[in-house]
Amino acid sequence: MKKIKMFILNSLILLASSIILQIIGIFFNVYISNKIGSEAVGVFTLVMSVYLFGITLATSGINIAATRVISEELALANESGVKSATKKCIIISLITGLIASLIFFIFCDFIVSKCLHNKVSHKVIYTLCIALPFISMSSAINGYFVAVRKAYKNAMAKFFEEFVKITATAMILNIFMPSGLDYMCLSLIIGDVVSEVLSFLFIYVLLKKDKNYSKSFRFLSTSYTPRILRISLPVAFTSYIKSGLSTLKQIIIPISLEKSGLGCSLALSNYGIVNGMAMPVIMFPSVFINCFANLLVPEFSRYYVKKDSKRIKQMSTFILVSTLIFSFFVCAIIFFLAEPICQLLYKHHNIYQYVKILSFLIPCIYLDLVVDNILKGLDAQVSVVFINIADCLITISFIYFVVPALGFFGYILSIFVSEIFNVIISLSRLLLLIHKNK
Repeated sequence: MKKIKMFILNSLILLASSIILQIIGIFFNVYISNKIGSEAVGVFTLVMSVYLFGITLATSGINIAATRVISEELALANESGVKSATKKCIIISLITGLIASLIFFIFCDFIVSKCLHNKVSHKVIYTLCIALPFISMSSAINGYFVAVRKAYKNAMAKFFEEFVKITATAMILNIFMPSGLDYMCLSLIIGDVVSEVLSFLFIYVLLKKDKNYSKSFRFLSTSYTPRILRISLPVAFTSYIKSGLSTLKQIIIPISLEKSGLGCSLALSNYGIVNGMAMPVIMFPSVFINCFANLLVPEFSRYYVKKDSKRIKQMSTFILVSTLIFSFFVCAIIFFLAEPICQLLYKHHNIYQYVKILSFLIPCIYLDLVVDNILKGLDAQVSVVFINIADCLITISFIYFVVPALGFFGYILSIFVSEIFNVIISLSRLLLLIHKNK
């Protein structure tokens, strides 16, 4: 009963903080979108897709590894291994973060010319290199706090990070705004880098003061490196492929739109409208899903290590049904209120049309978020990434061959193909695991 109460308490804390952060985030995105324009939003979205690939290289599955290993130690009442495993995760994350930064530094010319269409300068890539080691180490510490059921400390760090990012970005953007598109993107990246560095320092202080970590344990001679790498390496390797394909998908979207007859600026503008403006509206209510979805990993890890198949089935059924009910409710609200919502947020009058169309995907998107986290808790994290890889390959093929013929409608159609395929395969994999563990 105490564990259930802790899970509910963590969920409620994360829910409240996530709602506030999501509201702050969406209004900040609206501020940025209205300030820099749809073409600049499209370019910045491309930069962020490359940035996310760098984050994948840097984190290398360390978050899920930290959560899994520490959760298993706690489930087996082996508290003496918690601090040792956490330290090892942080060291590994620092190494992978530095390697990712070095790779981006070396291939800066290629990234700017081939991936970003020379729309931004090298300064943008060099700047984001600074953040990667700090993001990686923060990811390891986040995994620790989720495992020890203190995810509210991650929320505290996130609040601090958002405050710093918004403040720094607004100040820098006002200075560099007249200097053109390149400096707009550079301003946004600098704001993000500053927030990531300070956020790591903040969450590291929280870690040092946490009683589960600061206890004076008698360390065992057991090496946690093999266990961490057994989880992180397969996730990292497949994540590299998945994230690389995802980045490639984002890069070829404007190219395919250009082939359909749109000019470069118009293609980037339309891309920015959907990815940078419409999708945030669709994803905003997912805060209610995300607040507890990440907590499913340690909970199902505990069921998995104890081989509690009955509990796995009960919890999975309850969570999936609840998610579907919620997502259909959200879908109806966004569909009918799309126009007033978009008029309130954006200057562009045609965005609500895309929000209405994409609202039909809400049940698929939200259900997939939950299913993926349950699968990770059941030691099926590699399956999750392989499903995402297959999704990317199918979507890339669709975008490359179909979008030039169908134009912008083809791009919208590719989003539907991607989301529907992903949720069907992920749900099938989960049902197979539940049946296998009976």
